[in-house]
Amino acid sequence: MLFTNKTPAEKRADFKKMLASGKLIQMPGAHSPIVARIVEELGFDGIYISGGALSADLALPDIGLITLDELTMRGKQIARVTDLPALSDADTGFGEAMNAARTIREMEDAGLAACHLEDQELPKRCGHLDNKVLVDTKTMVQKIKAAASARRDPNFVIVARTDSKESEGLDAAIARCKAYVDAGADVIFPEAMHNEKDFAAFRSAFKVPLLANLTEFGKTPLLTKKQLTDLGYNIAIYPVTSLRLAMKNVEEGYGRLKRDETNANIVPDMMTRKRLYEVLHYEDYGAFDQSVYNFKL
Repeated sequence: MLFTNKTPAEKRADFKKMLASGKLIQMPGAHSPIVARIVEELGFDGIYISGGALSADLALPDIGLITLDELTMRGKQIARVTDLPALSDADTGFGEAMNAARTIREMEDAGLAACHLEDQELPKRCGHLDNKVLVDTKTMVQKIKAAASARRDPNFVIVARTDSKESEGLDAAIARCKAYVDAGADVIFPEAMHNEKDFAAFRSAFKVPLLANLTEFGKTPLLTKKQLTDLGYNIAIYPVTSLRLAMKNVEEGYGRLKRDETNANIVPDMMTRKRLYEVLHYEDYGAFDQSVYNFKL
């Protein structure tokens, strides 16, 4: 009642059913638990947890500095407040094949439904920047095999991300991903697609579900739900959207506070106390407390 109604296993099963349905699953990014609660209230299908957004929230660049513990702790905090399945970034698996296996176990223990592993070397770079350096296909295949063998819940979804299109070309990226599927990946995530033609090429090459990254200010056009559905894609993520919205409003609001020397003028731009308490389910906690306090044998 105070947190979620569904167990992690139930949420993973839900996610697998959604993937099997063929519909497009929209998963907005949530860089904090309260954002995840709003995503659920608005009726979205799932939650995405971005390593880039969590790194930025720690005032760090997205170059692999966030740790497994930091990522899974935030993932657990987010997953516990919503009945929606959560898909988490897992960067490069935090090491080699054995590290990738441990990463899957930690993600499962955190209550997450899925995670994605990418084929960059450390230090990694944001997927929409240039000069990314990749591991070879054999190394990535070993990581995916290790990850797939480590999962205890068969419904935990492993997504393989490739950053190879920019440096190796579209055909090579598709060839890499075919090896990733053979190694046990459930979903393919082709990063930094430039146009609908790129998206279509991946769809024609694979029968497994495909993920589209709709990050702002990147190399990929911000396609609509209908466009992605028509292209046959199964998951759409919006990784850093919540952080970017929040930071722009914090920066502008505090700028006005500094200039005006009062917070009175920015109150209309704030979430009200009443609405905040609704999102927090404040009254439910009070009711629970009263039910315990007034309990009689």
